[in-house]
Amino acid sequence: MARRGTTGGPTITVRRVYEPVDPDDGLRVLIDRLWPRGIAKADARLDEWPKELTPSTELRRAWHTGGLAEEVFRARYRDELDSAPAHAARAALLTRAGDGRLTLLTAVRDPDHSHAPVLVDYLGEGS
Repeated sequence: MARRGTTGGPTITVRRVYEPVDPDDGLRVLIDRLWPRGIAKADARLDEWPKELTPSTELRRAWHTGGLAEEVFRARYRDELDSAPAHAARAALLTRAGDGRLTLLTAVRDPDHSHAPVLVDYLGEGS
């Protein structure tokens, strides 16, 4: 999954945090609220970990226990992203990334069926 913002901005890609670091990753950002298991912080080579852009603990728990349909999860996560702290974190992240590459890193097994696509859309709206 790769996407450039609607008015330029960075090229946004999503990768699993367990994949080897790629020299073309650009700005590397962890998009999970919890630290991924089995990875030392030094080995992750992160540039940012903006928790304001991650699903809340309550939403994450409801999703992982199977208590929410995917559409409901995505809608609620999008509502969380409409907060002032998330807007500020988005602006700071996009400013730092500029017109380069922004690599969003997640530990989820299937990034296409997670919070990642919602976040990619949200970031793309701000660039």
